[in-house]
Amino acid sequence: MAKGLIKLDKERLLERLNWFYSLELNQVDLYKSQSKAFQNDYTGRVFERLAVIEQGHVDNIGAKIRELGAQPTRLGDVIAPMLAHLAGKIIGATKLEEVLKINTMIEFKAMKDYRELIKNLITSNYGSKDLIKLLQDNYIDENLHTEWFKTKLSELQTTEFALKQVLL
Repeated sequence: MAKGLIKLDKERLLERLNWFYSLELNQVDLYKSQSKAFQNDYTGRVFERLAVIEQGHVDNIGAKIRELGAQPTRLGDVIAPMLAHLAGKIIGATKLEEVLKINTMIEFKAMKDYRELIKNLITSNYGSKDLIKLLQDNYIDENLHTEWFKTKLSELQTTEFALKQVLL
């Protein structure tokens, strides 16, 4: 079997979907916390909007899990919000630049895992076209979030550099 490919069956697919369910739930709470931490800034509105988009991912993955005859993981429902709330408080106390770097790392992890599952579904012929499209759509959203974080970080660093040059 090629590198990165796993043998998919219903049980393994449910494990992977529950992983994404928990990850997306975590991101919802993280971005909600960040939107409050930066509420007086445009970035706070962006985090608020990202939380709404991630909630859509939670909802659509949860629906797919139920379609497969299971319930979304209760562990993710209980633990992920607590961890994200704690992480949000910690991140809220740091500079925006650091928040953007951390968020980018989280989104990169999500994109990597989405890519792997999509590839496995396509090569194993196990997943439905609807499921593959849903996962691809979620991947696109994560990619767009990452690009916004990187652009905002670049903007902040460029502005900071320009201000330092003016003050010299």
